[in-house]
Amino acid sequence: MLYYNPIYSDLELPERHRFPILKYAELKKQLDDIGLAEHIFVSRKKATFAQLSLCHHPDYVASFCQGKMPTSDIKRMGFPWSENLVERTLISVGASIHAAHLALEQGFAANLSGGYHHAYADKATGFCIFNDLAIAACDLIETGKAETVLILDCDVHQGDGTAAILRERSDIITCSIHCEQNFPRLKELSDYDFALPRDTQDEQYIDTLEQALSLCTRLHNPDIILYNAGADIFALDELGNFAISLEGVIRREELILSYCHQQRIPLMCALGGGYQRNLHCLVNVHEQLFQALLRSNFLK
Repeated sequence: MLYYNPIYSDLELPERHRFPILKYAELKKQLDDIGLAEHIFVSRKKATFAQLSLCHHPDYVASFCQGKMPTSDIKRMGFPWSENLVERTLISVGASIHAAHLALEQGFAANLSGGYHHAYADKATGFCIFNDLAIAACDLIETGKAETVLILDCDVHQGDGTAAILRERSDIITCSIHCEQNFPRLKELSDYDFALPRDTQDEQYIDTLEQALSLCTRLHNPDIILYNAGADIFALDELGNFAISLEGVIRREELILSYCHQQRIPLMCALGGGYQRNLHCLVNVHEQLFQALLRSNFLK
């Protein structure tokens, strides 16, 4: 099941805003074209205040939802505040929560948004307001559906907010494979950090991913993996700094899908980052996950 809602792209942003808000609608069209329409579900369930408060301070949740954030906090968030932004955020986080539960039951699910790994307990930063994968992991454990969750973050930027929020938890394992010379300047301490140098190419990246997957699953035996599938590892990404080819991107997706299927570990995916002004090229990078999915055993 692939969770989607048209509100993902329904956000008015200033001209030349850096966030490619239209990519979600374009990706949905592409997935329809390649034969995945029957697997796409329009999600309307919103994350609740209680669910958000599993990872975020209640005062911060209230200030965002009620439009009472200080101007400095809105600037750091990266989006102008609006009621529609609140609606979009709650639906997107809700979709990640429900996708995680469904993946645990059926083996695989994805949110065509999500991956908001820069959000901290008390602040938004880097276009991330609420940390959906951290919340989903906590919700799985809070509801008794899982005992151990692995968050595998393959966005090119470190999952700093995720690491900070979950620092004291031993039942949620954080693993980040990212570019050392990139945002955020000050890194947090994940349970496992694989910081790769600028201009990392396919072989080094894939080798590192194989090591990370093997190490984390062997040591922690997770009930589920929540995967942040950032498209910004691609060589042409404007905020990336890696030199990963398109073939390298699909090799990453095939490796994770096949590994989870072989090890019988349920997998939930969130879209993560990706920054190219050329929307068609950007969507093509995100699409590699779903091309790999079509060839995987998860849909068979």
